[in-house]
Amino acid sequence: MFNSIRYSVKQAFVQVFRNRAMSLASMFSITAMLLILGLFFVIMVNIGVGIEKAKTEFDSVSAYLEDTTTYEEAQTMILQLSGMNEVTEVYYLDKDTAMAQWKAQEWQDNAYLLDGLVENPLPNSIEVKVSELEDADRVVEVLNTFSGIKQVKYYKETVDKLVKITDSLKVGMLIIMAFLVIVSVVVVSNTVKLTVFARQKEIEIMKYVGATNWFIRGPFLTEGILIGILSAGVSVGITALVYKKVIDMLSLDMSMILGSPMVSVGFMTSNLVWIFIALGVSIGAWGSIVSMRRFLDT
Repeated sequence: MFNSIRYSVKQAFVQVFRNRAMSLASMFSITAMLLILGLFFVIMVNIGVGIEKAKTEFDSVSAYLEDTTTYEEAQTMILQLSGMNEVTEVYYLDKDTAMAQWKAQEWQDNAYLLDGLVENPLPNSIEVKVSELEDADRVVEVLNTFSGIKQVKYYKETVDKLVKITDSLKVGMLIIMAFLVIVSVVVVSNTVKLTVFARQKEIEIMKYVGATNWFIRGPFLTEGILIGILSAGVSVGITALVYKKVIDMLSLDMSMILGSPMVSVGFMTSNLVWIFIALGVSIGAWGSIVSMRRFLDT
């Protein structure tokens, strides 16, 4: 068995070198597919992290109170809300505290521009933290039953839009990847076919002396796998290099857009290595299998 494996690996290297033009074409095809996949993967992971960050920041519902609503009435509402399973925290936020937070978080160094306001335009409110973003709808339903509430504001619609965009990107990635996988399999298949044609007489002799089909298939299957591994290695290297350059140039801007830091190069690369190797090996092996079905009995 070990002799058979050693023979397959040796012949695979010989065949890749002998048909280096087509082998390079196969590697280019698989590498291009993996690079496009890597681009989508990088985008999806960073957007996904941003969405999860948004969910943790938007897991609250703000109920703005009428000016006529008293503190005691607000406490009655809070008592009822605190008994809900969907609620993790609920508290009263008076308008003066809300103004102070607004100045500190939104206006920061320009907060002095608000000092000229004759009166505080912000309302008192009840702030509700929910255990899951999906629970916000139920909390809103309860809040709308209370009298004395002027407006209810929450961010579920914003997060839902982000999730829809992410889902659309996933579908687009799958469609593009499926097309590129088919192209890559065809190119690898044609590469192996050239080797099979070149060794057709040798294959016939091997079959004549009793070599099994799997013994004959071994070098060709290994050739496809080798091309896939080499393509995966090149793809990971290029993706990591480009991603590092992007982080160096755009990390601060993207952090402001996404609301969270970009995923590190190390984490991204360690995950891409296994994904690319699995895809590269699968494409290479499948391309070899497809090409050999026409020349060997199955």
